[in-house]
Amino acid sequence: MKPNDYDIAVIGGGNAALCAAMTAAEAGARVLILETAPKAYRGGNSRHTRNFRCMHRAPLGPLVEAYSEDEYFADLMKVTKGKTDEHLARLAIRTSEECLPWMEAHGVRFQPSLSGTLSLARTNAFFMGGGKSLVNAYYRTAAKLGVDVLYEANVTHLELNGDTIEWIDFTHEDQDIRITPKSVVVASGGFQADTDWLTRAWGPAAKNFLIRGTPYNRGVVLADLLEQGVSQVGDADQCHAVAIDGRAPKFDGGIVTRLDCVPFSIVVNKDAQRFYDEGEDTWPKRYAIWGRLVAAQPDQVGHVVIDAKSLNLFMPSVFPPLKADTLEELAEMMGIPADKLVKTVEEFNAACGDTSNFHPTELDGVTTTGITPAKTNWARPITEAPFYGYSLRTGVTFTYLGLKVDENAQCSTADGPIKNLWAAGETMAGSILGQGYLAGYGMTIGTVFGRIAGREAANHAN
Repeated sequence: MKPNDYDIAVIGGGNAALCAAMTAAEAGARVLILETAPKAYRGGNSRHTRNFRCMHRAPLGPLVEAYSEDEYFADLMKVTKGKTDEHLARLAIRTSEECLPWMEAHGVRFQPSLSGTLSLARTNAFFMGGGKSLVNAYYRTAAKLGVDVLYEANVTHLELNGDTIEWIDFTHEDQDIRITPKSVVVASGGFQADTDWLTRAWGPAAKNFLIRGTPYNRGVVLADLLEQGVSQVGDADQCHAVAIDGRAPKFDGGIVTRLDCVPFSIVVNKDAQRFYDEGEDTWPKRYAIWGRLVAAQPDQVGHVVIDAKSLNLFMPSVFPPLKADTLEELAEMMGIPADKLVKTVEEFNAACGDTSNFHPTELDGVTTTGITPAKTNWARPITEAPFYGYSLRTGVTFTYLGLKVDENAQCSTADGPIKNLWAAGETMAGSILGQGYLAGYGMTIGTVFGRIAGREAANHAN
C-alpha cells in the first residue's frame, strides 16, 4: 500500500462508517475502511441493532400513519430532559425521512415492527434480519462501489498539524503502516469497551457494568484526537446504558440480553426495596434510564419480580426467568431477603387499585396510591403463582464523550475547523445526546451524519 493510494480513510466499520464510505465512493473518491475488528465481528454495535427511528409525513415503507418532526423532537426532549443540541437534533430528525429510501437503495430490507410491548409501528423501521443483515448488505454495496476494507487494522495515531490531519498510523498483519489520505472520517464509536476508562469516569461501580456491544470500541482514536486538542463534547459518565439480564456476558451480549419486563413488574434492589417508578412511560422512551438507576443501587444490581399473568406481555430475554411457586422461594433463588421481599410485595399489592383499564401497550393510568415510589401505569397486584424473577445489571451500549461536530459533521479545535476531519456515529453522538436515549435514534444519527461526513469528505478530496 502506498501512502497516497486513497483519497479518504474511514476509521470504523459500522453503520456510520459504511454510510460515509458509500456516499464518498458514489462521489468518485477512492475510499479505504479501516476496521479494528476481525471480519466475522465487523460492524461495531450496528450488528446488534434492529431498527432506526424515522420521521415521515405520510406512510413510508413499513411505517404507518405519520410521525412529525415536532413529535419526534418532543420524544427526544422527554428522554434527554432538554440536554440536546436542538439544531443538530432537528437536522438528524428531518433528514431521517429521506434516509429510509436511501437505505433501501443500498441493500437494506425492512419488515413490519415486532409485536409485544414495542409500540413502534409508526416511529421505527425494523431491519429484516436485524443489524447484522444491514451491515452485510452495506458491505456488499460498498464492495460494488470499489470501497476497500482492511480488517484487524488498528489505528494508533492521526497526526494533526494545525488545521490538517497529515497522516494516519495503523498496524495490520504485524506491519506498521502510514497513509496520507486527503480526507479522514472517524466513525470508530465510543470508549465503553475500555473498562479502565469507564472506571475513571464512573468510579468503582463501573467494574460491575456489562458492555452490551462490541469489545473493539476502546476509544483509541478518540483519546488520540482529544489529546491533540480536537474539540470534545459530552461528559465521560454519560452514556446509553440500559438494564440487561444479569447473566449476560461481559462483552457483546447484544440486544437479546435486554429485558422489557420492567413496566409489568416491581424492581427491587438487593435489600428487596423498590427504588423507582416502574410504570413511568412506555419502554421506547424510558428503557434507557434503567441502566443508570441500577448503577446507583448497592452492588449495581436489581431484581425484577413478576407473576404468571404478566409473563407473556413482553419479549423474553435469551435467558429464561427464575421460576418459583412462592415469593419466599423466589427470593432465595435471587439471593435477597425473603421476609423483606414478601413485605415489599404485600405493600405494593395493597396500594394497587382498579385494574380494569389495564392496557399493556399504552399509558393506562392504572396506578398505585399511598406508597413511594408510586407506580403510575400498569400497576397490578403480584398475586398469581408461579412467580418469576430476573436479575438486572447495567449494560452500557455506548458512551457520549466524543468529538464535537457542526452541521457538516466537521471536527474542530479551539482555533477553528479542521479542514479534512469529519466524524459520524457514536463517536460524535454526544454532540446531540447530552443524556438519556430514544430507541432507534443512534442509528438515525449514524445514518444521517455518516452520509453528511462522506459527502463533505469527498467534496474536500475532489
